[in-house]
Amino acid sequence: MTAYLHGFIPEEQQRLMDQAGVLGSHIYPRIDFGGCKKLLEIGSGVGAQTETLLRLFPDLQITCVDYSQSQLDRAKQNLAFAGDRVRFVCQDAKELILEEKYDSVFICWALEHIPNSHLVLEAMKPYLLSDAKLWFTEVFNSSFYFNPPLEGLSKYYVAYNEFQQSLGGDPDIGANLGNLLLQAGYSQIELFHGGFHLDQRNSEELRKFTQYWKGLMKSAGSGMITAGLISDGDLLAMEKDLDIIAEDDNAVFFYHFVQISATV
Repeated sequence: MTAYLHGFIPEEQQRLMDQAGVLGSHIYPRIDFGGCKKLLEIGSGVGAQTETLLRLFPDLQITCVDYSQSQLDRAKQNLAFAGDRVRFVCQDAKELILEEKYDSVFICWALEHIPNSHLVLEAMKPYLLSDAKLWFTEVFNSSFYFNPPLEGLSKYYVAYNEFQQSLGGDPDIGANLGNLLLQAGYSQIELFHGGFHLDQRNSEELRKFTQYWKGLMKSAGSGMITAGLISDGDLLAMEKDLDIIAEDDNAVFFYHFVQISATV
């Protein structure tokens, strides 16, 4: 099994559920699976996004694919309410073997973790119906900007992205999605930008997102310490700096992710 940036401990599994709630209003305004019946979700993890999809699109049946059985086991608990609307498949998404075809695909915060992720785009094509709808949401970590400039957070963020790259991931894959889908033979490709630009005009939202960011960064902390990229002190400095940003009169917290729609 490929190493995963955030790990599989129960606290991280719960963070993924909480993250879906924090980011949902930013992710889903554009996404439309109206008219679709069978959706393939790649990298479904603990079912955090699946739960939202089930609620927004009540006609969907969803097949959740993840390479981690422990994530799928947690997903089965989280999605027990959905009954036979959800199926679970433990497979490497680069080597898919599925039993049916789908009219829609959803991928969110997953390709960033998969080495040679273009192989996923190729592996799923045989299982997609003509004119299937695709919606992806992925990271663009180079877009992160914050003020005031703080050494602890800056150092940690550089190490965080280096750690993801060392695991075969791509912290800027969102910027490359258009080319990846074009090269894999998809069509009607459209790119959109989402994210947040926060300052003290909305102090509560600023505090909410700095706390969210703290949890996101901290989720990779133990792996980064083991890899020798940071110390315990570096982790504490990152947390302290995010608290400082939340309270600073001139605070700015900016991040862009990338969404893409396409069809077969």
